[in-house]
Amino acid sequence: MRAVVLCAAIGLLMAAGCGDGDEPPSGPKLTIGIRFDQPGLGVRTADGGYTGLDVDVAQYVAARLGTDKRAITFVEARPADRETMLEQHRADMVVATYSITDTRKQRVDFAGPYFVAGQSLLVRKTNSDIDGPEALDDSDWRLCSVSGSTPAEKVQATYAKSVTLARRGSYRECVDALLKGETDAVTTDDVILAGYAAEQPDKLKVVGKPFSVERYGIGLSKGDSRRAKVTDALRAMVTDGSWDRFVHESLGRSGYQVPAKPDVVDSP
Repeated sequence: MRAVVLCAAIGLLMAAGCGDGDEPPSGPKLTIGIRFDQPGLGVRTADGGYTGLDVDVAQYVAARLGTDKRAITFVEARPADRETMLEQHRADMVVATYSITDTRKQRVDFAGPYFVAGQSLLVRKTNSDIDGPEALDDSDWRLCSVSGSTPAEKVQATYAKSVTLARRGSYRECVDALLKGETDAVTTDDVILAGYAAEQPDKLKVVGKPFSVERYGIGLSKGDSRRAKVTDALRAMVTDGSWDRFVHESLGRSGYQVPAKPDVVDSP
């Protein structure tokens, strides 16, 4: 009997001391929408993990809210789905290169900004004709952007009324179309494009100066009582050195010129 008890006790000690820690801990859980296809920002890796600046930001904020990163469920947040995901409570927050705009604020709340980018253009490395949005003012040029996002419409309305717009379901699809010669340029935020260019620097390049200001915020459902705590978490991230570390680790290899630290405000 002693042997049985002793073995049981040893077994309990081994379980307590040698557990792999993979089981989600008790405590609050969060479902967070991110992008799965944006190098340096939000990527789902082949082994089922997640990497990128938005992932780091999401995990930092979650920890400040009392949620262990093992208790986070990441879900894909495509541009056309982000407001709906929050309105239907399919995500607690969206951290997905989500620009703060007045139109979006009619449907969701934001905390931030935690990063400031600018719209730009991605073209094939061999293209010397497109050096900015004005160069696209010809119906022969095909400009790709993502359904549910507005960068291509902004180029057409402001800089190149004659450009032919082509929409795809994701920026990865736009980049694939660019590489195949099915479109001539991709437009979105410069930090997103820099990630794709860094993947294939011998085939792709970002051209021109940024021609907009895009403030990335964390999207929350309207009236979410956690917004003040999320704002406090972002302020802490910017001031305690975490922001610098996250940006360097995620974007440093792309050669992207990192902007100044953002000014996190109470009502972005």
